[in-house]
Amino acid sequence: MASGFEDQVKVNALPQEGVHCFPANSKQIVSRRIITLILLVVFGAISVYCFMKMGALLPAAIIGCLGAVVSVLVFVQTFLIANYRVAIDYNEKNVVLRFRFSNIKIPFENFDARDGSPDKAEALIDGNLSSDKAMYLVLDNVFEDACFQTSTRDLASKEDFLKLKEEAFAIADAYGARNSEDKVRFWNESEKDNQLDDDDIDAIVEAAKEADVEEITPDDAEEEEETASEEIKTEKLTLDLSDDKKEEEKKDDEKKEDEPQVETRESRKDESIELEKPGETGDESKED
Repeated sequence: MASGFEDQVKVNALPQEGVHCFPANSKQIVSRRIITLILLVVFGAISVYCFMKMGALLPAAIIGCLGAVVSVLVFVQTFLIANYRVAIDYNEKNVVLRFRFSNIKIPFENFDARDGSPDKAEALIDGNLSSDKAMYLVLDNVFEDACFQTSTRDLASKEDFLKLKEEAFAIADAYGARNSEDKVRFWNESEKDNQLDDDDIDAIVEAAKEADVEEITPDDAEEEEETASEEIKTEKLTLDLSDDKKEEEKKDDEKKEDEPQVETRESRKDESIELEKPGETGDESKED
């Protein structure tokens, strides 16, 4: 099924038939077989001993059985990945990945390949425990969340890894699935998309300036100036009135202080009456 992003010239340049298999690293296979055999013997012995004792050792016997089963499964898997860990099927137009006991097929029209990066454990191995730094390759179905990564440590040789990388990149470029807008973006792809260069930033700034200039018309500018001038006049008038009021109050206070005190006849008469009252009392006493 065509996706519409194919480059027909590049598609025709790809092999049209055959299956290219890339087996797993032989050292990795041998080491896994040895480790799983040792673990199988240990877990088997634990489970047999604990089943014979029974009682409180029953949980340990169950754990030993589970460990023995896992060891057997990993041992069997080493024979499967010995044939191929990754395969490119040009007959069926699929990239086939061996994952545990299943085969994952990615159609060419959905396939993308890119350079990978180590996780924390692999980075620690690269930095401290390995003299030869590994290379990583991501094999991805762009329309699904999960993607798969392989490295020079997983495949039989570095030459096999470079051959797989060359063919995977050629298929991804030819079918162009990475150009689809419906793809599920990888986390570092979204970061790259958010990065803007200087030209993009300048263009955004210029567009914003033009939008501001278009929004402010000459009539709006005149109205804003008139409103501002009216506000200034109102504030000035308010200040002048308050100053005038303060000056008037000050003058009134000064006038009150300068005015002489005027005594009326009535007030003087009242005072004289009050002064005469004690005298009158004295005369009456004399007559008696």
